[in-house]
Amino acid sequence: MLYSNVTPEQKRAALREMLTPGAARQFPGAFNPLSAKLIGEKGFDGVYISGAVLANDLGLPDIGLTTLTEVATRAGQIARMTDLPSLVDADTGFGEPMNVARTIQELEHAGLAGCHIEDQFNPKRCGHLDGKNVVDLGTMVKRIAAAADARRDPNFLIMARTDVRGVEGLGAVVNRAKALVDAGADAIFPEAMKDLTEFEAVCNAVDVPVLANMTEFGKSELFTRQQLADVGVAMVIYPVTLLRSAMGEAERTLDAIKAHGTQEPAVDSMLTRARLYELVDYEAYNRFDTGIFNFQVPDLDINTNNSNL
Repeated sequence: MLYSNVTPEQKRAALREMLTPGAARQFPGAFNPLSAKLIGEKGFDGVYISGAVLANDLGLPDIGLTTLTEVATRAGQIARMTDLPSLVDADTGFGEPMNVARTIQELEHAGLAGCHIEDQFNPKRCGHLDGKNVVDLGTMVKRIAAAADARRDPNFLIMARTDVRGVEGLGAVVNRAKALVDAGADAIFPEAMKDLTEFEAVCNAVDVPVLANMTEFGKSELFTRQQLADVGVAMVIYPVTLLRSAMGEAERTLDAIKAHGTQEPAVDSMLTRARLYELVDYEAYNRFDTGIFNFQVPDLDINTNNSNL
């Protein structure tokens, strides 16, 4: 009931413990707090909070328009609804090294288990688009050093993301990853890898966990968890998958209403009322104070009648 019973400190410790080479822990991307609860119920390892999803949910493109306040607030709302550790996309850290330091403390305060900071220019662009620009290594080292120095909980995960693959090639990724680990990065996120051998090269080059981004319609093939585990990947994210799925279904439902004058053709694919009540745990609130919540929770059998919808 209400929020997670697991403290942010416990979530951070759990994240540290689970991220071992070859574990390929799966972190689907939550697009709202309710989807984070669903991710936890389905038995995944953690929750990822994508900067692209946060921007898109505001109707904005992923080009660095969101603010630290917007990201920390929404990410905190998502993180507090799940017992799982949540990793959030902190873009370029929202400014210069001092801004990066504040970003870390704001995200700690919001209850996140960790974040990643990237080496693109600001304004940035989606990591799987062409025409990216990255800052020089010295600038990125300062970002990561500031992040590592600012954190108060030593278990808060500082992950360095590098987009240099699309600019200078794999060799630059490896060199930059090593330097960023030396600067204080606890994990590495090599964006837009071409194939499994490139993921393996990064995993072999550093002694910290490596993340694989399995986003649809991107530069990387959609490898299986086992394929990524076999080359040493510690964590796999599916950043926009649930948002794309939900919005795709929403568009099909709107088309049905427009075409048929009713949503009836789409009802069978909807989450039922009973299932929604289960996810938000109406029954627990009912037990907590029957003087207020004294209604009957619908039966979960979706085939009985439409009152469950």
